[in-house]
Amino acid sequence: MTPCPPPDFSPKKPRLNPPAGSTDCHFHIYGPSSRYPYAETRGYTPPDCTLERYRPLMDTLGLQRAVLVQPSVYGTDNRAHLDALAEGGGIFRMVAVLDDSAGAGEMRRMEEMGVRGIRFNVVTPGGLAMELLEDTAARIAPLGWHIQMFMPLAAIAENEARLASLPVPLVIDHMGCATPADLPNHPGFTALLRLIGAGGTWVKLSGAYRLSAEPTPPFSDMTPIAQALIAVNPERMVWGSDWPHPMVIDRPMPNDGDLLDLLSDWAPRESTRNRILVDNPARLYRFD
Repeated sequence: MTPCPPPDFSPKKPRLNPPAGSTDCHFHIYGPSSRYPYAETRGYTPPDCTLERYRPLMDTLGLQRAVLVQPSVYGTDNRAHLDALAEGGGIFRMVAVLDDSAGAGEMRRMEEMGVRGIRFNVVTPGGLAMELLEDTAARIAPLGWHIQMFMPLAAIAENEARLASLPVPLVIDHMGCATPADLPNHPGFTALLRLIGAGGTWVKLSGAYRLSAEPTPPFSDMTPIAQALIAVNPERMVWGSDWPHPMVIDRPMPNDGDLLDLLSDWAPRESTRNRILVDNPARLYRFD
């Protein structure tokens, strides 16, 4: 189990001035581990990064809303993120991890709290098995939830037909894990572009620091990837910080002010950025 370093708890103020209602669509919290123990099946061990440590980031970056995403280290134990969701009130939404043991009553309770989707993670240990995909989608469809997938491009290519046939919206984490070396013709990237173009798939413009060949910002080699995704369907793009960056073990820890500023290069038009930061998240996560 790989130990992970803490994030930079002093984010710089970005050059970008985000509009009112801007949303971080992907962050995690961890700990305190004494209260919320990690799953034995986890692939990494994060430091404690609680909601109290995240809130200053929202203030500094100028964000008003955020989406908690259940990480693999907690398996299907959603308590830490549900507690944070309850504490945050109306400014937070959540993507949970639920197996087939979760009943309709439990899911309705989570819906009332602000849960809006179920995450499948096939990258790090502890995620739901792909065998549950179709049954899970059918169970959550009446709630208006979505399926969120953390999967590499090869898996997107292999499962394109399955993903396209889901009866609920699909959200792909971290730009589909596309790297600069995958452009322009990786089968998984072209499959992702087709899914986005069909209108049922959303993409999180996040995780550039994971995917770039450059160890530090501005991760310019990721700009063609982000721009290609945006060009296909800007109404299906959202942005996420991926705080607290648990898998940064082989490069410098990114500063979240720098990560938000990447949007200036990826979406030079202010109207497009506003859609990505405000309008699209409001629709996907049903912010009031």
